[in-house]
Amino acid sequence: MSTYVLVDTANTFFRARHVVRGDLDTKVGMALHITLNSIKKAWQDFDADHVVFCLEGRSWRKDFYEPYKRNRQVARDALTAKEAEEDTLFWEVFDEFKNFVTDKTNCTVMQHSQLEADDLIAGWIQSHPRDNHVIISTDGDFAQLIAPNVKQYNGVSNTTITHEGYFTDKGAPVIDKKTKEAKPAPDPAFMLFEKCMRGDTSDNVFSAYPGVRKKGTKNKVGLIEAFADKDTKGFNWNNMMLQRWVDHEGVEHRVLDDYNRNVILCDLSAQPGNIRSIINDVIEESMTPKEISQVGMRLMKFCAKWDMQKIADQASHYAQPLQARYPA
Repeated sequence: MSTYVLVDTANTFFRARHVVRGDLDTKVGMALHITLNSIKKAWQDFDADHVVFCLEGRSWRKDFYEPYKRNRQVARDALTAKEAEEDTLFWEVFDEFKNFVTDKTNCTVMQHSQLEADDLIAGWIQSHPRDNHVIISTDGDFAQLIAPNVKQYNGVSNTTITHEGYFTDKGAPVIDKKTKEAKPAPDPAFMLFEKCMRGDTSDNVFSAYPGVRKKGTKNKVGLIEAFADKDTKGFNWNNMMLQRWVDHEGVEHRVLDDYNRNVILCDLSAQPGNIRSIINDVIEESMTPKEISQVGMRLMKFCAKWDMQKIADQASHYAQPLQARYPA
């Protein structure tokens, strides 16, 4: 049994950018530092064996559902000249980091023009069911993958999500700010169901049933009741799924139809068959050990270019996860 560190690479790098203050050079350096430090920490804390970097392509979801992530292009178009310049530089640095881990380390690097990193991370876990996995990401979408053999480490907040709960880097339970009690363990199945019903505003995925309540009332079924009836498809399930509503353009929707659409978009085990085949092919092609030597020296050169002296001073520790080959 092996333990894999699965890096949601763009998410980790660009999220780090937003928590750092300072000039552009400082932000770039810290984004690289937080990314590498997250990998080192996950490697050490979870006694990992191999690192897998998962990268973004142009998502197949944009062809399946035209509004998908359209809001992000709108946000990019609204950038000021200074913000656009910063964005361009960050992508240039990110591409250099991608080239470094691809060409100068023994880490597995996966990318396909039609796939998102989420597809590849989920696919890797599904193709290695007997192994342990640690996902490095701040993305809440991975909650659906949490299991006894799957954890998620957030390198920005320094917290870990497991099937037993949410924990700080010291191993203490994360305290919910509202209840003042330990945050309960995630319920992956319900969280996925709720996401498919509510949609995802960050990805521009519309709700299947706008305004739906989590807990129902005497006269109206809520998500909790419908979910409890999901397998038997009884009264509560049908009462919710057969509801109809009209959007702002006067178009009528049936909840079940929009829910099924969102399942395809959001459930990382429910991609269309042709996409599943692509995922499997990419993973199969990636399961070959690389033979890169002197990874530590290559890391030191990369650190020198981006003025990461603290990492260079501990290059042997940071190089360990980067030089470990895929355990064929």
